[in-house]
This record gives sequence, C-alpha cells and structure tokens, in this order.
Amino acid sequence: MSTPDVPELFTWEFATDPYPAYAWLREHAPVYRTELPSGVEAWLVTRYADAKRALADPRLSKNPVHHAGSAHAKGRTGIPGERNAELMTHLLNIDPPDHTRLRRLVSKAFTPRRVAQFAPRVQELTDRLIDGFAAKGEADLIHDFAFPLPIYAICDLLGVPREDQDDFRDWAGMMIRHGGGPRGGVARSVKKMRNYLAELIHRKRENPGDDLISDLIRSSDHGEHLTENEAAAMAFILLFAGFETTVNLIGNGMYALLRHPEQRALLQASLDAGESGLLATGVEELLRYDGPVELATWRYATEPLTLGGQAVATGDPVLVVLAAADRDPARFEDPDRLDLARRDNQHLGYGHGIHYCVGAPLARLEGQAALGTLLTRLPDVRLAGDPADLRWRGGLIMRGLRTLPVQFTPLPS
Repeated sequence: MSTPDVPELFTWEFATDPYPAYAWLREHAPVYRTELPSGVEAWLVTRYADAKRALADPRLSKNPVHHAGSAHAKGRTGIPGERNAELMTHLLNIDPPDHTRLRRLVSKAFTPRRVAQFAPRVQELTDRLIDGFAAKGEADLIHDFAFPLPIYAICDLLGVPREDQDDFRDWAGMMIRHGGGPRGGVARSVKKMRNYLAELIHRKRENPGDDLISDLIRSSDHGEHLTENEAAAMAFILLFAGFETTVNLIGNGMYALLRHPEQRALLQASLDAGESGLLATGVEELLRYDGPVELATWRYATEPLTLGGQAVATGDPVLVVLAAADRDPARFEDPDRLDLARRDNQHLGYGHGIHYCVGAPLARLEGQAALGTLLTRLPDVRLAGDPADLRWRGGLIMRGLRTLPVQFTPLPS
C-alpha cells in the first residue's frame, strides 16, 4: 500500500509545510490510498483535474451511511461530536434531493444583496477588534482578531443575541483547538451548542426577527418541511463551517503577506490609493496559495469507479486535497509563487459543484475587510519572533495557525 519513497504524511513537520509532500503525490501517486492518523483508510486526490472531477461526481456521496467501514471507523469521520448531538442532517453530510432543499433555504442568507447589507457590520466588528489591541503595539492576530471576528459575524447573521455570543466564542474555541483541549471537550461543546440552538429556535418561533434562523423557521412554516433537527444542524454547520474557514483565511493570509514583503507592499500601495481591485484578487490568491481548507470534507463511493487511474471500491472514503490541487502546475502557472494580481485563478478553495461553499461571499467579505483594515491601520505590522516557532493546529480538514504574534507602532488610545 505504501513504498519507502512516499513522504511521511500527517506529522508535525508535514503540518508546517505539506506542499513538498503534496507535490510528490501529484507526480507519483495522484490518487493515493493511505491510513489516516485516526486509523481510517482513505484515498487522497491531489491533481487539479481529478480533484475537480471528484468534487462534482454524484457517485461520491457526502452521506456517511455509504462508508463501508466498521461502526468504529464511521465514528472517526466527519465533525467531532456531531453524531452524538444529533447534528448529522446538514449540508456537508447529505445528498440531493435533501441537499437541494436545504441549500435552497440557506442560500437566501448569502445573496449578494444580503451580504452587501452586512458589510457595515463586518467593518464595525473589524475596527472594534483592532481598537482592542491597537494601543498595545503587539497582538496575537489569531486570538485577538481572526478568531473573534467571524464568530461574532456569524452569530449576528444567525440571530444569536449579543449577550449570548461570548458563550458561542467559548464553545467554538474548544472546537477549533481539536485535540488541544480537555478530553471530550469538543463533544461537550458541540452538545452545548446544539442544546442552545434548539432553545433559540423555539424562542425565534415565538418571536421571529430579521435573521437567518427566523428565515429558516418562516420557510419551514410555509411548507418547506424543515425539521427541528435539520434547523439546529443547519445553524450548527453554518457556525462551524463559517467561522473556522474565515479564521484560517485571515490568519494564513496575513502570515503569507508578512512572509512576502514585496507583495504586501504592492497591496498596501493599492489600498493607500483607495483602490480595491488588488485586495479582491489578492484574497483569491491567498485562498489558492495557502487556503483555510486543506482537504475537502469526506466523500464515499456509492459504486465502483476509477479515479486518476485507481480503482475505488464501493464504500471507500475519498478525500480531495484542495491544497495540493491548487498548487498543480498543470493548472496554475508558477503555482508556488504568491501573486496577488493573478487573474486566471479558478482555485478550489471553496470547493466545486453542488457542495460549493454557500457562505463563500461572506467569507470573502470578511477576508477583504480584515486584511485591508489591518494593513491600512497598522501599516508597519510585522511578525514577532521566529517563523520556525509557529505551530499549526492539528486536524485533518482545516489548515490554520495556532497563534500569529505581531508587533507594530502603537496607535494613540
């Protein structure tokens, strides 16, 4: 199943820079079966053309019921804690027609008009968080900025009252630390979140507002047949998928800019001139270059199929490696170079096909507001310490830094 030549995968060294290993797989074993740290065996898809095909292939189901593994193995796929908290019926775990129905409901929250209306709130949150550390001359951009921004934004969008949002921040913090917290902490946090969401749905049914949960309830009451479990699972996955991806987009993106001063200087000059074009293409390039989602979420073959020349059996798990596909030289010119002005940039950072990230417009808005405002308000921001001391969070799907310490000239308080 493996040869001595295959680079070692899923070590701490690999997590720091997985791209050389992915380049080896793309060239020598583009669809590669391996044992994951959890003990589950899965196929890794690393070439762009194969990845794009797999992401849209209806024979690769999102529903874990199709996993041929044991009950123990099935319990090691998906999001920790979701199974025990009855939160499985969400967009990342279902296929059409249920997927089509639920996506139609939730996509109303992420129309260009709705996201544009939300832009002033995102900017207000961005400035408020920077105000919290600007006078100190130093900050951890993950803990102080990249983490709270999307949490508060998605809570506002869902309709979580302001007085409850710090609880969500605590629960999300436990989930994002993966193995770094107390044993069982992730499952407990997921269960607390699920119980809170069920209670909030009841309150919104009695007293609806102008928010996503109220919209889901209204749609359900008008014949869309959204069960309470589906509503809670939908709110949960929007929170889960909508915050950690944006944490990593801001953290990875800022780290890349700090490591590429010439590209950062071009962006700052563009922002100083009042332009937004380079910021928009730049966020897309940061998504491609070192994106927030390293591997797309789980898929399972519903019938035998051939992928990249490999025979994939019914029930086999398949993981599309977005980070590898987006550095494929067969698709991107000079793919290991950061080029904020890159135009031909059909990256897979937010997926492809019917499971393309429904919240991508909001994540782009948050990424542009966060990075643009940081560089404008803290123009001399710089990395504090040695890049070799930085650590990446554990976990299979997401890619993000644990901390990002920076220094800058303090702003007057």
